[in-house]
Amino acid sequence: MRIRILITLSILFTILWSSSCRKDFEYTASNGHLSFSKDTVYLDTVFSNIGSSTYTLKVYNDTKDDVIIPNIALRNGTESFYRLNVDGVAGNSFTEIPIYAKDSLFILIETTIDITDNSINKLLYTDAIQFDNEPNLQSVELVTLVKNAIFLFANSNTEHIDLYNDESGNPIQIEGFNIPDEKLNFTKDKSYVIYGYAIIPEDKELIIDAGARVHFHQNSGILVKNKATLTINGELSDSDELLEREVVFEGDRLEPEFASIPGQWGAIWISAGSTNNTINHLTIKNATVGLFVEGKENEAEASLNISNSRIYNSARYNLWSKSAEIEANNIVLGGSGSSSLIIENGGSYSFIHATIANYWNKGFRFNPSVVISNTSSNNGFGLDLIKADFKNCIIDGSSQNEIFLQSNNENSLNYNFQNCFIKFNENQSSTNDSSFYQFDNPAHYSNIQTNGNLDYYFPFENDFRIGLDSEVINKGDVNTANFTPLDIIGITRIMSPDLGAFQAKEKEF
Repeated sequence: MRIRILITLSILFTILWSSSCRKDFEYTASNGHLSFSKDTVYLDTVFSNIGSSTYTLKVYNDTKDDVIIPNIALRNGTESFYRLNVDGVAGNSFTEIPIYAKDSLFILIETTIDITDNSINKLLYTDAIQFDNEPNLQSVELVTLVKNAIFLFANSNTEHIDLYNDESGNPIQIEGFNIPDEKLNFTKDKSYVIYGYAIIPEDKELIIDAGARVHFHQNSGILVKNKATLTINGELSDSDELLEREVVFEGDRLEPEFASIPGQWGAIWISAGSTNNTINHLTIKNATVGLFVEGKENEAEASLNISNSRIYNSARYNLWSKSAEIEANNIVLGGSGSSSLIIENGGSYSFIHATIANYWNKGFRFNPSVVISNTSSNNGFGLDLIKADFKNCIIDGSSQNEIFLQSNNENSLNYNFQNCFIKFNENQSSTNDSSFYQFDNPAHYSNIQTNGNLDYYFPFENDFRIGLDSEVINKGDVNTANFTPLDIIGITRIMSPDLGAFQAKEKEF
């Protein structure tokens, strides 16, 4: 009896052992029967010498048999600019790769491409992942558009500067480098990629031509020093989508998934003592602070003249000003993580045909679109607000009240709103002093509208064009409109000006 039991157990063990090992011996060649999640992998546009994101290709074995792929390799071999990772193993060629029946494997793909010919601005680079050999060869194409660029970064001489304080009062320190004289004119010929803060030195001027594209790495930006000047000469474009003559500031990640991620780079810092800064037709997007403008008390010349420009999707503020003098016409300040416009420590300001509308949809926003104060939120230091004039403007957003005025009761606070839409619901107001919001007080307000349908195109996508159902059509002051006879996209407004930066037009979807 004991012998029978031993024989039976031996037979069962043999059967189980052979069953568990069967797969080690019963793979068949793939023989061209693989399928793929894509027949072509398009890696999004990258800059020369800058690594791409990681892309995924899935390889399927749809047969009932376990198969072996004899080899997987890049067509360009060791000369390829692509990098592969097959089921956790990095390389550019692989042999004897198994896939079980009805199973799959992952291939991860990255690239870093070097354009060595500086005369080339764009290059379409291609390769392929090949599976097996003829006559069973299968392949998946790889395609990447590469842009040549001018890179600006610190060499040995760097400067450490406290940029501003964060919301907890801690200083934000930056590492900067002087832009060399031969690079003080950005053209449209190639994109510019900036690592760190590019400093415009004292008594120097950075001129940026129409159509230029400037990309900033994380925690990077431009610093305009005392006695330095920034001049941006963008022009009206034929296409409001391509913005071919607009100057564009954005991050250095070109993949579509980064198109609307805020806080990808630092700020444009116009420091106290820099004068005659002019900006025309500039788009700033996805910064931490779009424009940070400082001024000096009793400064004789304007800190900044800005027109026909858009700033949106900043993680903190779109336009942050301290004690500055700013003249702004035809500007759009869109969504931001805090206020879209914040004025601190007084100064002098004029906004004509501005659309300031904060429809932030990437988290909670606690501050209104516009904050105006003659003091500082960090240290309580105050200066006179000489003027804050808003004419033919829109102040709007997704909150009930989109304006906040604050005085330290020691310095003057002079403000005036004429022919403006100001979103304000006094029944849900938690403002500090209701006397600031007496919209029938002619000393500060005239022709104010506090609610209504603005009929934006896509406010949560920062498209603040207005349609023909908008209730701000023909509500602007004609004399004010004569200072800016065309709207931000070139439509005349002299005869019947609408509020904000855009004249109404029929929606086209």
